[in-house]
Amino acid sequence: MPEVYITRTSSFLPNNPIDNDEIEEYLGFINGAASRTRALILRNNKIKQRYYAMDKNGKLTHTNSEIAATAIKNLFSANPDEIKEVELLSCATSSPDQIMPSHGMMVHGSLPETGNVDVTSPSGNCCSGMHSLKYAYYAIKSEEVSKAVTCASERLGQGMRHDKFEEEIQRLVEVEEKPILAFEKDFLRWMLSDGAGSFLIENKKSETGVSLRIDWIESVSFANQEEACMYQGCEKMEDGTTKSFKEYTPEEIINQSILSIKQDVKLLGEKIVKLGTDTCAKTLEKKGVKSSEIDHFLTHMSSYFFEDKIDARMHEKGIPIPKEKWFTNLDKIGNVGAASIYIMVDDLIKSKKLKVGEKILLSIPESARFSYVYCLLTVC
Repeated sequence: MPEVYITRTSSFLPNNPIDNDEIEEYLGFINGAASRTRALILRNNKIKQRYYAMDKNGKLTHTNSEIAATAIKNLFSANPDEIKEVELLSCATSSPDQIMPSHGMMVHGSLPETGNVDVTSPSGNCCSGMHSLKYAYYAIKSEEVSKAVTCASERLGQGMRHDKFEEEIQRLVEVEEKPILAFEKDFLRWMLSDGAGSFLIENKKSETGVSLRIDWIESVSFANQEEACMYQGCEKMEDGTTKSFKEYTPEEIINQSILSIKQDVKLLGEKIVKLGTDTCAKTLEKKGVKSSEIDHFLTHMSSYFFEDKIDARMHEKGIPIPKEKWFTNLDKIGNVGAASIYIMVDDLIKSKKLKVGEKILLSIPESARFSYVYCLLTVC
């Protein structure tokens, strides 16, 4: 089977960066009042800026498919006609512009420069971007195609505007005592960001510039044993089951914020780090890789709140990776969901820190119903 390489990376972040003091100018004030928990949550997540595909009036400046298409076009900025050689387009998101048609088809529709290609649309949450990559990886491994584009994009900001939320729950005292409680509906407003990242995937490494050989991609789901933790378009019942938005009246959907993203914060605190690091340890053992062999560790975090917890748990599991080997851009771009790891890889390459032969470990957790993807890359 041929080797598979990431031969080019790109990203696109819409409009200008929004710093912490400007957030509510874009998202608005719930019930006309400034958030009482915003400063506290920002202190914990340590995000300094993010991007929105809208202006201060909430007017849309880019659709999700346009954000994705722009990132993909950026792959071919030096030779726009090369996009005609792409045989597969694999596009992921957790925030499509519509339920139907699929997100991938809408992105393809925004790329008239391409031919009539194979299109796939992995859905889900943060792991969907890696599922998109894995599909292309298998397609090239099996020699179905020789050149593919994968992309992950999000347009989450508009869904965080004040008019999409019911009255904010104010529990400042509890939050001060136990910061994990800040991960209610309100916490998402201060971390989520819009943007996209894209990879060109080929069966041979680039003749110019850095290529990343994909050594393996391992994905694991715990949905068979764990309840939903992050959810949208449904409500979580006391017994842990979910009730679809289709079972609610239009009035209930509005009054109960059924279409808002929600998080079971208790379950998140109990499971996300533990399951993730346990899975990482088992994956490295299965693949015969020692943590000491890792030169760059890129882990997708929704918040810096989890950084020390991940580090401590990795030491407990016997897979320590020194902090100087960690690379993240969360503070500069915010949490861009499925696109975060793509933009992180793009930024790492642009940093010019990479040396031939170095190993890069990607770690992507998804709290929706607890799934994880790990990927090992070798710099070529």
